[in-house]
Amino acid sequence: MYKFLFAIITMLFATAAVAQSEYRIQPGDTLQVEVLEDPSLNRSILVLPDGTVSFPFAGSLSAGNRTTSQVAGAITSAISPNFSSAPTVFVNVAALSEVAAGSGGAHSDIHIFLMGEITTPGRVHMDRGTTLVQALAQTGGFTPYAATKRIILRRTDPKSGSVKTHKLNYRAIEQGAGTGRDIRLRDGDVIIVPQRRLFE
Repeated sequence: MYKFLFAIITMLFATAAVAQSEYRIQPGDTLQVEVLEDPSLNRSILVLPDGTVSFPFAGSLSAGNRTTSQVAGAITSAISPNFSSAPTVFVNVAALSEVAAGSGGAHSDIHIFLMGEITTPGRVHMDRGTTLVQALAQTGGFTPYAATKRIILRRTDPKSGSVKTHKLNYRAIEQGAGTGRDIRLRDGDVIIVPQRRLFE
């Protein structure tokens, strides 16, 4: 009985591995990257609308329409000069984009709202899959008085109507430092950039 169950579980894992290896990565997918020799590089990365990803020491790499093994190979080649021998890199698809997952595929655009110390505040039309950094770049960025380490993202759940607030540090996101990560925006998101305090 146990041998039979073990065989089924093994077969399921093998099937999932094959599916991952054959899947072509799409913009909006989230990839989980692990570097065996340096766990500090382990992170989730978002595939941007142009099909690229950013990774420390590697910069911007093409991921769209490629397999996870191809992306792993590209990352390995790019970061190898920082190691005494070629590192072991694993890449898996952690989450599919809304379009690939079959939700929201009929709509290719979203509307977000920017307030505060933004060059062009207001309601802005964006492509689905646009990230916070991309949205700020498209709207002209910050004013000289922006508190870029205290950005607030207000997100409303369309089903329950509840509002969640996220505090973001743009500098950490830009540098990929610590817990800073770029966030894929959703329809109705409100980005608030407060004014910088004295000596901040």
